[in-house]
Amino acid sequence: MTSPVVDVIRAEMGRSGAITFARYMELALAHPVHGYYAGGPARTTRAGDFLTAPELHPLFGAALASQVEEAWARLGRPDPFVLREDGAGSGTLGLAIAEALAAGRAGGAADRSGIAAAVRYLPRELSRERLAECAERFAAAGLAGSLVASAGGEAPDPVTPFTGVVLANEYLDALPIHLVERRDGALREVFVAIDPNGAFIERLGDPSTPELAARLEDRGVDLAEGQRAEICLALAPWADSVAADLGRGLVLAIDYGREAADLYDRRRMAGTLMTYRGHAADPSPEAPYCDVGERDITAHVDLTTVRALLAARGFAHLGTTSQAELLVGCGLQDLLERERGRVRDLQAAFELRAAAQRLLDPQRLGGFAALLAGRGIDPEPPLRGLSFRLERPGDPRIPRRHIADGPVE
Repeated sequence: MTSPVVDVIRAEMGRSGAITFARYMELALAHPVHGYYAGGPARTTRAGDFLTAPELHPLFGAALASQVEEAWARLGRPDPFVLREDGAGSGTLGLAIAEALAAGRAGGAADRSGIAAAVRYLPRELSRERLAECAERFAAAGLAGSLVASAGGEAPDPVTPFTGVVLANEYLDALPIHLVERRDGALREVFVAIDPNGAFIERLGDPSTPELAARLEDRGVDLAEGQRAEICLALAPWADSVAADLGRGLVLAIDYGREAADLYDRRRMAGTLMTYRGHAADPSPEAPYCDVGERDITAHVDLTTVRALLAARGFAHLGTTSQAELLVGCGLQDLLERERGRVRDLQAAFELRAAAQRLLDPQRLGGFAALLAGRGIDPEPPLRGLSFRLERPGDPRIPRRHIADGPVE
């Protein structure tokens, strides 16, 4: 028995023939009715397919609340102050930020007078089911007045352009990507077709758009013979939406990503395409075509391109750091100590410690990249999230620091 989204994809191929992998991925993940993110069970939970930082512990949101608060202060304490979150799910991160601001528990020390009343949370989410859950959670927390509707909601969105923050936490990696390969000295694109038995198969063809070669040329990339790579042209429309909505403020993107020179290095002959189901990662070539609609599909983010696209739209690059460094700069250690003082049972203490370690582990979530860009916001002194740097091998200029329970090597 096939899933409904498989039937949708096959029907489109029946009308138009083979489709780009980007279109295949778009349908599999974002079809408005049957896509992976469109409905059904929550995906980013312990019971789902992968666990994001906000789901680990509210510490993550409380630390980011410090960065939101600082941006608000540098922009002149505007009211309203909009926090747009792309790929918000059921609002776990937005609620943690709003609760931390309301309770004065954001990391760092500052005058928080007015921020809790000024902030307006704008979730951007495909699933109406998740948006409804978000509204219920904000209402249950007594913060219904801080929530504004996302696209497709019943209440109007805030007037744009607004002043505030655009937050994309593990969102850009799920945007559809084109797959390309260098074959016989020429750039070829991977298309998805169906064989006589109805199974999905890959075929190489001429690139569907000259933008693919142009993107590689812009980044100075020359793929090796036989090398496969991912190109996310959807980053440009995302940057357009940010520029249209955010008149003044901060963009914060957190994801697994690399600079283009590293991302397209010849050590990565197979690219970075990955799928997740049931907390199991699968990089095999067959995986994207299995359990379609029930499996996440993702690839590393090209940070060089994100930065360039935002710069072309008037956003200054404020800095790129790791998630671990971002969180420590935003006061995670103080928040952790405060939470330890509130813990009254062993299980809660264990969960708190485990969450902090995972958030900071450079081999796990702590190693994610955090890119900050701004328009109309003073870059000096450096924002809190950019104020902390761990020692790196071969860089004696950066002093050793301590986070959580001990030094991080």
